[in-house]
Amino acid sequence: MQESRIIVRDLSLANVLLIPDDFAAGHVELYYRADRAEYDNNLRALAFVGEIDFSTYFNAFSLRKWCRYTNVGPIFLHLEFAGDECSVLFVELTEGVSAAHINGTPIMLGGSHEGFASVDLRLPESDAPLVSFVLHSKGTTRVKAAYYYTEVDDALVRPVRLALCTTTFKKEDYIVPNIETVRREVLAGNEPISDGFHMYVVDNGRTLDVETLSDDGVTIVPNPNVGGAGGFARGMLEALAGGATHVLLMDDDVHVSPESFKRTYNLLSLVKNCYKQAFLNGAMLSLEEPNLQYEDVGFVRKDGIYDKVKPDLHVDQMVDVVKNEVINVEVENAYGAWWYCCIPVEMIREYGLPLPVFVRCDDVEYGMRCRPTIMTMGGICVWHASFEGRFRASVDCYQYVRNFLIMLAADEMNLERMFMLRLKRTFDIYLRSLNYGSAELLLDGLEDYLKGPSFLASANGEELMKLNGAKNERLVPLSELDSAVISKTKPDDNYLAGEDMRGPVLKLLEMLPHDRHFLPDMLLSDEPAAVYYSRGAYPGWKTMRRRTLVAFDASGKNAHVRTLDRARYQSLRKRYRRLMQEYASRKDEVAHAYRDAMPWLTSEAFWRTYLGLGESA
Repeated sequence: MQESRIIVRDLSLANVLLIPDDFAAGHVELYYRADRAEYDNNLRALAFVGEIDFSTYFNAFSLRKWCRYTNVGPIFLHLEFAGDECSVLFVELTEGVSAAHINGTPIMLGGSHEGFASVDLRLPESDAPLVSFVLHSKGTTRVKAAYYYTEVDDALVRPVRLALCTTTFKKEDYIVPNIETVRREVLAGNEPISDGFHMYVVDNGRTLDVETLSDDGVTIVPNPNVGGAGGFARGMLEALAGGATHVLLMDDDVHVSPESFKRTYNLLSLVKNCYKQAFLNGAMLSLEEPNLQYEDVGFVRKDGIYDKVKPDLHVDQMVDVVKNEVINVEVENAYGAWWYCCIPVEMIREYGLPLPVFVRCDDVEYGMRCRPTIMTMGGICVWHASFEGRFRASVDCYQYVRNFLIMLAADEMNLERMFMLRLKRTFDIYLRSLNYGSAELLLDGLEDYLKGPSFLASANGEELMKLNGAKNERLVPLSELDSAVISKTKPDDNYLAGEDMRGPVLKLLEMLPHDRHFLPDMLLSDEPAAVYYSRGAYPGWKTMRRRTLVAFDASGKNAHVRTLDRARYQSLRKRYRRLMQEYASRKDEVAHAYRDAMPWLTSEAFWRTYLGLGESA
């Protein structure tokens, strides 16, 4: 009997990035730390003098996670270098320790001034979260390329066809450069991903040039404006038809390093059976502060608030780079935000497409429906604009309330009581702060939820967004507001920055009912007071008796003037009581209706009809 022969192959895992991405050029510590280093464009190599340390967010190797998620074999470092003699020292990064040498013995590499030499070094055994390397040159050394790879049984390598799906609406400034980056850095390369990657751009605005931007690796898909949920649903349909094994959902208004796609592809190629149905989520780094990681995995708290598993991390600091790797993200009620979320196609086939909610809670609901294990890894990320100051009541009140209640019903989550208590508190706060428009949109969301799944299936999301958008407060420059009011109002810088300067006594006082609508006119002051324009911003004690409030944005340069309106207050209170009575009497009936409609609302047949695509081929 002939024995089967094991075929071993080298498989690239992660490239060492030698050039900082343009939008992170001011934070070179994300890539390396060096005494003196500069990229030589003529030689296309990083030249350094003295020591250069690659123990960073992008270039340290996530050893523990590669071993946890995948079938890696021994790990090697490939280096291409020229110049003076240098040494390589491997280091491990662990909790509580900045860096420790592995074995402590540097490996000497002979220099060459006649061309680039290459060397392959096996990483020493370690159980550290991260392993990296430091180079030390006796003069000037140039590094042309470096990457981590593994030797693995060919039978363990999975065939991967990765479909990148991004939904856009008139954001050419972002999407066109992203297309060009994918075409240049991914599709035109000679790595395995080049033959197993396709980019679908779902154009909800129908403003992109289909013929110019499409080719064998990029497809522009004109689509009705059905929001993010509808755009991603269309992208999933295209990916399913194109034979993808995984669908990577990514926001349009992001900057992304092509290396994130490559590491995603390589990880999926080796993923273990126990993680083959897991979602892989990329982190969101801040465009305004490129070294700040805002979130990589979110979860739903018991009170219905979205939260993040990890705190803010400054990933140019070694201690936070390690912390980012060791914090467990496999938690209850976890979800992956769709700024960068990779989903196996078999999960889409099993659990369906997104709900037609237009925007907000689509990614959260999908996570609650699928209940996936989630993988993360340092260096797989996007840069996204901060969410601070982006409050829109038409989205953050109406869409949030309606869609969250649909999720609670459809996915049978036991959070309804806490969510409704929080809804009441938020409604009361909006009324106390004279934010009548936001209070009205909260009730609109509840009322439309009670209309059941037939409303969701037939509503024109674009028209509904326009209608609700008209109820948003309009913040304008201070120069456009009543100067007599603005001159008497000074925002509290600490308050606008989100810093809580209250002591325990003030916090206790502010917990008591102090709605100015209960006071007679004679007890109200005509002096205006400042509040912070934000979701759930609490009107502080300084505003208690004021008839006029000025809602400032985070910059303090734009605002909206709110004025006490007793008639509108009474109307909203009356409507709230009516809707809560209806909710109490019909909540079980409505919840059952959503659960019964769920298979249809998330089916390919529904979405093809909803998008006007006709029957599937």
